[in-house]
Amino acid sequence: MRKIVFLGVALSFLTACGSDSPSEIVGYKTTMKIPSVFNAGKIARGEVIHANFVVENTGEYPLVLSDVSGSCSCTVADWSKDPIPPGEKGFVKANVKTESFSEGPVTRSVTILSNTTPPNTKVVVEATIIK
Repeated sequence: MRKIVFLGVALSFLTACGSDSPSEIVGYKTTMKIPSVFNAGKIARGEVIHANFVVENTGEYPLVLSDVSGSCSCTVADWSKDPIPPGEKGFVKANVKTESFSEGPVTRSVTILSNTTPPNTKVVVEATIIK
């Protein structure tokens, strides 16, 4: 009788911990598609560049963007905080303040940390600063 009860408890536990549980999916790697460059064109010095990148989950598991950071203090980033399901799209936004820039071309990068291989993806914001 003890063996039957134990087997029932073990089967209940295994069913509760099925392969679709979120805790097992979290560590899975996926893939994403994102444009590598956002070209803002000509921007007057002092304006803020609003770069918007569309992120598409091209893999089989939820895409988690765990951190997004700019290459300098002039770049502030925002991103999709919820996991992006397979086949769905999210966003990465970078606002670049230009008041301290000189005239001419500028490039600032944004690094995205996610559950992809490699885990870091770098995208670039380009512009030409004018008077």
